[in-house]
Amino acid sequence: MLIFNTIKMKEFLHEGICPIRDILSRLGDKWSLLVLVTLSANGTMRFSDIQKSIGDISQRMLAVTLRSLEADGLVIRKIYPEVPPRVEYFLTQKGHSLMPHLDNLVIWAVENMQDIVASRQSNHTI
Repeated sequence: MLIFNTIKMKEFLHEGICPIRDILSRLGDKWSLLVLVTLSANGTMRFSDIQKSIGDISQRMLAVTLRSLEADGLVIRKIYPEVPPRVEYFLTQKGHSLMPHLDNLVIWAVENMQDIVASRQSNHTI
């Protein structure tokens, strides 16, 4: 078994489950980070409010993303027995524990986006 140094890894798992690959593949998709940041910023939200907050996510993709985040234990879906049914989403304790790390990534992205865009333009890279 590979023993992880807190910061540096000399070797990554190639067989079975690699925690880094597994988590990054889940959170590295186009929508998961935006959903998590949206729920963190706004607290408990209904499906339609999450969709409005993100803007360009389709209903289907939001549903798939929320199901994946729920399966990972990062988001809870609560259904109220009303007519029509009311469904709300919120972060779990595990989801909240992830947010300081994601917040740092968001801050870094905001602080560096102009330089990154300028670099892309100067290198003609899309």
